[in-house]
Amino acid sequence: MAAYIFLIFALLTHLVPHPGLWGFTAVGAMLIYFGARRPWRELVAPLAALIVVDYCLTVFVYHYAFHPQAYLLTWAWYAMAFALGRILLHARTSFVRVAASALLGPTSFFILSNFAVWVGGTMYARSLDGLVTCYIAGLPFYRNDLASTSFFLALAFGVPALVRRTVESRSHAPVTASANVIGSRNAPRR
Repeated sequence: MAAYIFLIFALLTHLVPHPGLWGFTAVGAMLIYFGARRPWRELVAPLAALIVVDYCLTVFVYHYAFHPQAYLLTWAWYAMAFALGRILLHARTSFVRVAASALLGPTSFFILSNFAVWVGGTMYARSLDGLVTCYIAGLPFYRNDLASTSFFLALAFGVPALVRRTVESRSHAPVTASANVIGSRNAPRR
């Protein structure tokens, strides 16, 4: 259930305009979390929802023609992020594994998407300088994607772990003498 709530939240962060915060969405973190918490067969739901959102953003917000082939790499990466969560975090979740996912997810998207822009586009020269320029131009998006993925993964995995630890520590806390006396039926009444 939490994975589906996170999916809805991530879709909203993807849809809502956020000038100056390019790429600061919960999409990458949600896909990683979804992969960690849900079985493979449920990958269809987030993929379908993200494809619909990509279509709506392209056509209705940016007013461009929608060409599915332009999104194939992005959609493949969505599945890869899900797989990353499944592989690294499904069986065992730890701080190191969550941190590795928070680094690997945005970094893989940065490398793949900028390379695709360089290869398939006309904005950058087809040279080593053009490739470097393309990656440099993508750094603000990468920085924000790295920050948002780290932030939302920390919330998604950290808050439940913190709550669990708090509940466990309270259930194993020793009973103090004053609590024992006050809570006892045999305590003397004054």
